[in-house]
Amino acid sequence: MIQRRGPGPALTLYTSELPPNLCIPKFTTEPPFLPGAVKNRSKKMTIKIYGFPASSNAQKPLWMCAELGLDFEFIEKGGPFGGLDDPEYRALNPNGRVPTLIDGDLVMWESAACARYLASAYGQGTIWPDDPKVRAAGDKWMDWHLGTLGPALKPVYDALIRTRPEDRDAAALSAGIEKLKSTVTILEGALEGRKYVAGDNFTFGDISVGIGAYRWFNIPLDRPETPNMRAWYERLAERPAYQKHIMRPLA
Repeated sequence: MIQRRGPGPALTLYTSELPPNLCIPKFTTEPPFLPGAVKNRSKKMTIKIYGFPASSNAQKPLWMCAELGLDFEFIEKGGPFGGLDDPEYRALNPNGRVPTLIDGDLVMWESAACARYLASAYGQGTIWPDDPKVRAAGDKWMDWHLGTLGPALKPVYDALIRTRPEDRDAAALSAGIEKLKSTVTILEGALEGRKYVAGDNFTFGDISVGIGAYRWFNIPLDRPETPNMRAWYERLAERPAYQKHIMRPLA
């Protein structure tokens, strides 16, 4: 059960260039479960996630909860919903950003930390591997997204999706696209001979970069051929949790 609260005003999307093959699937009614994972739907709902659906940061704990079969309450904050400066929200998250995760008496912020917590608390041995070397690989790629892919992707994404064509800085956008293309080749090379970023199995390490991959493959630009990354992305796109929380209209 996912509960949503908030006024829900319409989003403004500044682009007429969205690719015709943008995949916006129907929402699934049941979350997927990892092989061997504990189905947590019988657990009393104590998890709350504050954010808004189009936020790539809020999508990390949303996707993670869906993979693990966790019930949670989703409270819309930030973006078109506002409320980040409300005193009661600042008491939870003094940064005034999303997401914020609450699980019982635990209050968490920072999107990657929220995703790691959920994986370690509820996905031991599956999405949170027992092998510390595999976990280290997952950590590496989650941090790489935060420090490298994300900063390269954001200015291009904002220009193409959130900015009117007449307001774009053409020179800055061109330079940003070239930097993004160069950055993506790092992931393309790393995926040679493996199904997922940390090896043959889906792990928490795929969460952050998987969100970036959806944006990379669906923003309107001329992409180089990246067969390893494409195959990995297509595997992610088969997951109902990815379809529900990540493969949504770009905004």
